[in-house]
Amino acid sequence: MSRLTEALAHGELRVLGRLADASNITLQCEVLVGGEARRCVYKPVAGERPLWDFPGAALARREVLTAGVAGALGWDLVPVTVWREDGPGGPGMCQEWIEVGQGHPVVGLFAEAEVPPGWRDVARGRTADGSAVVLAHAATPDLQRLAVLDALVNNGDRKGGHVLPRGDGGVAAIDHGVTFHVEPKLRTVLWGWAGEPLPDWLRHDLDRGAEAAIDVLREPPSDLDPDEVAAAAARLRDLRQEARFPVPGGEWPALPWPPM
Repeated sequence: MSRLTEALAHGELRVLGRLADASNITLQCEVLVGGEARRCVYKPVAGERPLWDFPGAALARREVLTAGVAGALGWDLVPVTVWREDGPGGPGMCQEWIEVGQGHPVVGLFAEAEVPPGWRDVARGRTADGSAVVLAHAATPDLQRLAVLDALVNNGDRKGGHVLPRGDGGVAAIDHGVTFHVEPKLRTVLWGWAGEPLPDWLRHDLDRGAEAAIDVLREPPSDLDPDEVAAAAARLRDLRQEARFPVPGGEWPALPWPPM
């Protein structure tokens, strides 16, 4: 266990303030890591608003499970995320804080002629004044991994603002509370590869980490019910067998709102 993981799980959290734009109570905190003050995010279960399609679910727990699945697949996509029982607001999720603006944005809305070279178009529309706009994302291996991770965990809310650029060129994916539903819920801005074959290296990652990824969901205290675990295992099996990026379904909106 790293120093950071240990501190997030057991260190004393000092609350700095609340993130006002978050739909559930989300607190920015500070914790000591080897004598250095580090910022983190703490989401207590007690501060969650009930959702009609996730009755009784601890959304914070699902954030921890998503991080665990990504780690089992060998993907450094989700900031260090742990469960703790003794936060200042009770049990909840605690996650490494990622400073926005460390790297170049990887998802954006652009005028039609200003989409960066090599980026993947996702959707087109018009602003209130009639100007054409394009929703697009970069074409990087990390975003390919993230598109597949979202399909596996059945992420119902992958907004562009939930994909943070890191200074090293990678990405940090956050906000994974609405995941692991038994029904198809995938809503994402990362449709740029929809239906295309998975690269060989990505197929290898899925094959190598499949058993460990599902084990994460079975081990207590996961809080997922057996049907949710079985549905995740089925999604992983389908991804490996079909070896293609997910495509939008017809019974659920394909894009989150707002997308950014």
